[in-house]
Amino acid sequence: MSEGEMLIIKVPGSSANLGPGFDSIGLALNVYITLQVENADHWEIIPISEHLNVFPKDETNYIIQIAMQTAEKYNQKLPGCKISVSSDIPLARGLGSSAAAIVAGIELADSLCKLQLSDQEKLELASRIEGHPDNVGASLLGGLIVGCQRGEEVSAEVFSHLALDVIAVVPKEELLTKESRGVLPSSLSYSDAVQAGAIGNVLIAALFSSNFELAGKMMKADLYHHPYRKELVPHMAIIEEKAIDLGAFGVALSGAGPTVLCLAEEGKGKALAEGLSKLFPEMDCRSLKIDQAGSQVYTESRNSLLCK
Repeated sequence: MSEGEMLIIKVPGSSANLGPGFDSIGLALNVYITLQVENADHWEIIPISEHLNVFPKDETNYIIQIAMQTAEKYNQKLPGCKISVSSDIPLARGLGSSAAAIVAGIELADSLCKLQLSDQEKLELASRIEGHPDNVGASLLGGLIVGCQRGEEVSAEVFSHLALDVIAVVPKEELLTKESRGVLPSSLSYSDAVQAGAIGNVLIAALFSSNFELAGKMMKADLYHHPYRKELVPHMAIIEEKAIDLGAFGVALSGAGPTVLCLAEEGKGKALAEGLSKLFPEMDCRSLKIDQAGSQVYTESRNSLLCK
């Protein structure tokens, strides 16, 4: 980065699972966390979005901690920076806010320390921190990601050709991932595991062949988490029923919830969002698109930043 430039890091939020794609399917969405990074003698985080005021404004901030860990892994030390942070990703709602923060931290270290990490290296770093590649993979690479993590190895494929409208029905209350994971069983029987995996396979095949009716059936047939988490998300059952009547082909919890994701064929999203807004005025019904680009890093004219 040349003298007089400011670093911009823009990372999309995401939805994970889509029903039976538990911890393996992620969908990047056009909601973003954006960092504007300037040179400074010490760390200073300036929250532009009001809901970010709850986070530390110094180097203990989660994004900075991820960046420092990444730099340290490659024997580098980050310089002090002033970072203005804005975000329209709701916190603790199942839209990948923590995963986007992880990717932002890795991108920050990669840029400031000139690590020149590949997408695969970034994906592996992010997945080890998050514990699975779905949300972080979508935030990093965009589109729809199908991935798995086996020990230190992370494998993923990205698809950017899906033309879907996405409606996120976001309730006001938070639901922490730890609480939502706490209701899941520790194991499934062999027969249930085989059936659950088969349902996820058919979901992917149906989406890629544009058999949206079948995709919706598979989303509803999930055995991994919907049966257990529905008790924490009482609004899901009614949304599931009403959204289909309004034109959605599939409904699922977004990540660990409590946001409910409704998928519709391209062009049907606006009417679906309007209909859901009337039915659920106490919730935020967002009409979204799939982000195809993933994380973006570029510069604007400001002071330069160099790793020490």
